Amino acid sequence: MSREADEITGLYRRHAQAWARLRGSEPQEEVWLEKFVQLLPASGSVLDIGSGSGKPIGQYLFDKGFAVTGIDASPELIEISRRNLPECDWLISDMRDLQLDKKFNGIVAWNSSFHLTPNGQRQMFPVFERHAAPAATLMFTSGPCHGDAIGEFEGEPLYHSSLDSEEYRTLLDRHGFGIIDHIVEDERCGLHTVWLCRYRDTV
Repeated sequence: MSREADEITGLYRRHAQAWARLRGSEPQEEVWLEKFVQLLPASGSVLDIGSGSGKPIGQYLFDKGFAVTGIDASPELIEISRRNLPECDWLISDMRDLQLDKKFNGIVAWNSSFHLTPNGQRQMFPVFERHAAPAATLMFTSGPCHGDAIGEFEGEPLYHSSLDSEEYRTLLDRHGFGIIDHIVEDERCGLHTVWLCRYRDTV
């Protein structure tokens, strides 16, 4: 399914406006966003990886008083983000290659890194660690179990993949993150599988 995985950025570029409309401005993941922000220092910094149109997650974090930096591989979505929230920093980048000269109190990758192949997802854990300030909070979504899945958006195939839970645990531990909370297919937010973690480097 590597061809479908390679097409993810192109799909979001072609259908950026449609995606922004569909995503809307009301966060169905608010129960998890609230858990996330409660672990952050007041007025802290957050890196939103795969930030889409900046709504609803970037907007939610900004409204809570956090300094938001968002990255996305789609220039079209970044342009929408800049219009939606000009007060935040929006950057075009492939998440796998991200090397910002900055560390963040919070890192969120909601419904983004699971569009990568398994090897691509493994590449993300050094990225998380590289951008984590001492005691940073990390939250990301995965699939419920190991495997690939093909959905559909605007009539085109939409690639998803997941490692198994033990590999996620191993990667988190190897890169300095302890798990605070984890749930498989949470019925409160559209059956998302969520990982909430804390970076252990407090020096």
